[in-house]
Amino acid sequence: MFIFIYTLLIFHQLHTKAVNTLCKIMGDPQYPLFSKDGDLTIGGLFPVHSKETLPSFEFTQKPQLLSCSSVYLRDFRLAQIMMFAIEEINRSESLLPNVSIGYRIYDSCGSRLSTMSATMGLMNSQEFGVGYRCNGQSTLHAIIGESESTATVILSRTTGPFKIPVISHSASCECLSNRKDYPTVFRTMASDYHQSRALASIVKDLGWSWVGAVNSDNEYGNYGMTIFLKIAQEMGICVEYSVKFYRTEPEKLKKVVDTIKKSTAKVIIAFISLPEMGLLTDQLSIQNITGFQMIGVKSWITVKSLITPNSYRVLGGSLGFAVKKNNVEGFADYVLKEFWNTAFPCSKTEGNVSQYALSCSRYEELLLLKNYIEDVPEQRYASYVYKAVYAVAHSLHILLKCKEKEGCEKGLTIQPQQIVEALKQVNFSIKMGDSVWFDSTGGTVAQYDIINWQRDSDGSIKFKSVGYYDDSLPPHQRFVFNTQNVIWAGGQLEKPRSVCSESCPPGTRKAAQKGRPVCCYDCIPCAEGEISTETDSNNCKQCPREYWPNAEKNKCMLKAIEYLLFTEVMGIVLVFSSLFGVGLTALVAILFYRKKSTPIIKANNSELSFLLLFSLTLCFLCSLTFIGRPTEWSCMLRHTAFGITFVLCISCVLGKTIVVLMAFKSTLPGSNVMKWFGPKQQRLSVLFFTLVQVLICVLWLTISPPFPQKNMKYYKEKIILECSLGSNIGFWAVLGYIGLLAFFCFILAFLARTLPDNFNEAKFITFSMLIFCAVWITFIPAYVSSPGKFTVAVQIFAILASSFGLLFCLFLPKCYIILFKPEENTKHNLMGKTMYYTAKK
Repeated sequence: MFIFIYTLLIFHQLHTKAVNTLCKIMGDPQYPLFSKDGDLTIGGLFPVHSKETLPSFEFTQKPQLLSCSSVYLRDFRLAQIMMFAIEEINRSESLLPNVSIGYRIYDSCGSRLSTMSATMGLMNSQEFGVGYRCNGQSTLHAIIGESESTATVILSRTTGPFKIPVISHSASCECLSNRKDYPTVFRTMASDYHQSRALASIVKDLGWSWVGAVNSDNEYGNYGMTIFLKIAQEMGICVEYSVKFYRTEPEKLKKVVDTIKKSTAKVIIAFISLPEMGLLTDQLSIQNITGFQMIGVKSWITVKSLITPNSYRVLGGSLGFAVKKNNVEGFADYVLKEFWNTAFPCSKTEGNVSQYALSCSRYEELLLLKNYIEDVPEQRYASYVYKAVYAVAHSLHILLKCKEKEGCEKGLTIQPQQIVEALKQVNFSIKMGDSVWFDSTGGTVAQYDIINWQRDSDGSIKFKSVGYYDDSLPPHQRFVFNTQNVIWAGGQLEKPRSVCSESCPPGTRKAAQKGRPVCCYDCIPCAEGEISTETDSNNCKQCPREYWPNAEKNKCMLKAIEYLLFTEVMGIVLVFSSLFGVGLTALVAILFYRKKSTPIIKANNSELSFLLLFSLTLCFLCSLTFIGRPTEWSCMLRHTAFGITFVLCISCVLGKTIVVLMAFKSTLPGSNVMKWFGPKQQRLSVLFFTLVQVLICVLWLTISPPFPQKNMKYYKEKIILECSLGSNIGFWAVLGYIGLLAFFCFILAFLARTLPDNFNEAKFITFSMLIFCAVWITFIPAYVSSPGKFTVAVQIFAILASSFGLLFCLFLPKCYIILFKPEENTKHNLMGKTMYYTAKK
């Protein structure tokens, strides 16, 4: 018990000591650049100057305060618009009617060190009364600032533990959308997520697939570029290089310039803060690196300080996104008169000297701008500071339960956390017509103008609006871009091309280059039988089976159907040869008919001769069935007609051969063989041999008949319309039977070759069979190996050649004797040698 009581006493003593601790500032106080007292106080943090001078750190004396120089006009105007908005609210009878707002505005000098120092100055009061006790509460209710994302991160992390809301007018880093890390940060500016997406969209719409990327090495540049690279990859945009540098890193800047100089991409995405952009432009101008199409961001695309005679050679024709411009009514008059008379600390007017303006030397550069207002209409960020001030005022209006006639409850204590919650609920319209409200990330809707750097007729440089991006509109209306009004890099009227590889035309496909981005590829012609119908096709597609690509391989065409035509040269020659054979055979038949009573006709069995001539005529005519478009009937007809007519022909020749042998044997004493092979037997033998072939053909047609088919094996680019055999056995059985009869006929004729010449026809039959067999033996390999319609031509040639061979060998000698040697066409002449041969035996 005693130990417990002792512990309580110790804690009580420590608590009492803490409560009674007097507040005092360690070191010299940091005074604001502009200030005004009021019932409620809003802080402001702007880089009014852009150059910081560090004190000596020799540790021999107390370090002096940081000093700043070189006025940054844009943020000076933003500090002025904050004061203007507060003065306007203080005069309002409807918004915080009986409450005055004061302000303390600090200069962050555009550096991280000064930002931290200014933040600490904002968080503390500059003077404490005697006996002032520290209660852990800041006298600030909200802070407007900072202009850069990195500085806003520093500011928010410092003020975060105290729940003081920070409302930035231009810090657009996507990182600030994280409500877990930055729960008290709000922005009247949209997140860079939208700007990065808009950048990727404009690059895609302009057909650029090969770009370079440069960004500032800070939160603004790193987060913005990360988002752009991710979206660009999703859209099929390739980035040749992505480099970054910070304003205090000259070596990295040199590497960036060297990278740009060596690059092949003609478009550069410059996600860069203003200070870095100025340094980069100077280096590119010094090294005369021009001709690159710059795509910029809101931080620099409309900054006039970048315009110099040398910089336009680098930045002329630049495209980029700028925040939407809204002119604040009355601000120009305030800047010209009221500010200098009432708000400027070192005004010569009596009674206007600020209690904090211990040294007016810090205001000397600002005094030079007293009568300069030409830039005021071009200030794009002024309306965003104006919205931020009014957002704080409306949240205070809610918390103080203000009513227009009754005023506000001034006795209420307002905690910063309450303002944070109130800011989430504000939704109002300002006099420019814009609505102000914050989404779940603390940001607002994205609205950008698309700006193009152009040279006017008088030689001056202007920032011309050529489109806009408005995220509040429906998706199909958000992005509007008029390329007809654009001046491109180098003052060109024609849009530059920036691709790693030229587009692959239809008929080709893309083949990625090993080790390079997907936008770098070779154009490979589509493979045989494939097409591509679109530009930059990744794959070619196969044509349907009956189609084939055209010469350009961008369209599938119906394959040409090929078969032996009557009208083509080869068809005409074969038809002529066939009809010539028919005509010649007819002439021989007429000659034989007219001379049928002569001994030479009688001696050679005129009946078989006429039947043979008839079968030869059919052989010549059957070749015509192989010409023309194959049909079901023509396919069956051509093979059966060929088989039957040739068997009829060979049967007649075989009959004549047997007759010659029998006739010679019958002349021998005691021989009576002719009675066994008379005219009746001859006719029956021809009929029998022919019927066997007819039976084979009937079986073939019954079991598996020939039919027309589209052959796509020989040629890929065309279809051969041909007659399929149906059954190969049937075809080779027909051909084999013809060959068997021809071989048998050849053997018999060969045996009869020694008979007397005057009576002997066996020699001519032997020679005709030699020709016949040679033709058809040669036909087999030629038939198998010939493609398409040439297969048909080979078969027709074999039919015609063998038919002419039989016609010439069997009938030409007799025609010669009949026409030119009629004196030998006598019975005595024909029998003479026979009798001599018999007597000799």
